[in-house]
Amino acid sequence: MDRINQLTRSALNDIDDCNEAENLESVRVKYFGKNGIVTLELKSLSSLSSDEKKKVGQSLNLLKKNFFEKFEIKKKKIESKSINEKLKEENVDTSLPTRELFNLTPKIHPITHTINEIVSILGSMGLSYEEGPDIEDDFHNFTALNIPENHPARQMHDTFYINNDPEDFVLRTHTSPVQIRALKKNKFPLKIFAPGRTYRCDSDMTHTPMFHQVEGLVVDNEVTFANLKWFLEKFCKVFFKNEDLKFRFRPSYFPFTEPSAEVDINCSISSGKITLGNGDNWLEILGCGMVHPNVFKMVGLEQKQLSGFAFGMGIERLAMLKYGMPDLRNFYDSDLRWLNHYGFSFLENTDLSWR
Repeated sequence: MDRINQLTRSALNDIDDCNEAENLESVRVKYFGKNGIVTLELKSLSSLSSDEKKKVGQSLNLLKKNFFEKFEIKKKKIESKSINEKLKEENVDTSLPTRELFNLTPKIHPITHTINEIVSILGSMGLSYEEGPDIEDDFHNFTALNIPENHPARQMHDTFYINNDPEDFVLRTHTSPVQIRALKKNKFPLKIFAPGRTYRCDSDMTHTPMFHQVEGLVVDNEVTFANLKWFLEKFCKVFFKNEDLKFRFRPSYFPFTEPSAEVDINCSISSGKITLGNGDNWLEILGCGMVHPNVFKMVGLEQKQLSGFAFGMGIERLAMLKYGMPDLRNFYDSDLRWLNHYGFSFLENTDLSWR
C-alpha cells in the first residue's frame, strides 16, 4: 500500500509541475496511457489474491479519481492562462482612427429584410405574430410534437443540449414549440405565425448551426388540406412575386403532422442559375401538413372537434432562392463587401402597418 501512496504523490506532484498543455498530456500518458504506470498496475491485479486484489484495486481507483480531478483543474487553468495571454496579444487600440470603408452605405441585412417581407405577407393574410423562447424544455421541443424518444432529432449529434444532458433544456431545433405554447392557451380560432432563430449541429454550404425559420399554424373547425394548399400557393406567389409558379405537394413524413407533405415549386436551371416559375425542374421550399391528433392530445384538446394545418420554412433558403445567394455561410461571415452587394436600402421598408 505504501507503494500505491507513493505513486499517488508522485502523479499529483507531476501535475503540479506542469505549465503547458503538452506537458500535462505527457503526464497523463505516463500514468494512464496504454503502457502507463497505473495502467500496468491495474493489469497486474489478476495475479493477486482476492483480499489483496480488493485492497489494491480500491487504492488504485482512488488514485485514478484524485489524478483526473486534479488533471481537469490544472487543464482548465492552463487553458485559461493561454486564452488570457492571447487576448493580451490581440488587444485592440480603440484610440486608432477608423478605416475608410470604400464608400460603403448602410444596408439592411438580407435575413432581416426577408423576415420583414414574410411578416408583412402572413400578417396581411390574417395570421397573428407569436414568439417563443430560444431555450426550450424536452416537452415543448420534442414530446408535445409527437417526436418519439428514439427519434434521430433527439440525438446529441443533431441537437444542442444545455450542459450536454439529454434530460436538460435544449436550444430549440425548430420554431414548432411556439405552436404548442399557442395551443395551450385554448383560444380558438387560432391563426398564428412565428419567425425566429433555431439551432442544430450542422454546418456546410446549405446548413449552419444557427438559422432562421418561420412557423405557421391555423386551427379551427373544419380546416382542410385544401385550405392549406390555397394558403401556401397564395403566400409563395406573393413572396416570389411570380404568378406563374407551379406547385407540387409530395407526400412526406413529419411526426407532428398527418398527412404531411413537402412543397416544391417549378424552376429551370441553366449554368448554375435558377429561374423560378419557368421550366420542368422542381425545388423544395417548405414542409407542411395537417396537425397530428397526438399533438392535440398532448395539450388536452383531444375532445374538441378541431382540425388545423401547419407549415414551416427556412428563411435563409427563401432569401437565397429569391435573391440568388449561392452560399448560406455568407449570411454570417460579417463581410461588409457582401452586405453592400446583397443588402437592402433603408428606403426599401416593408409595410408592417397591419401590426
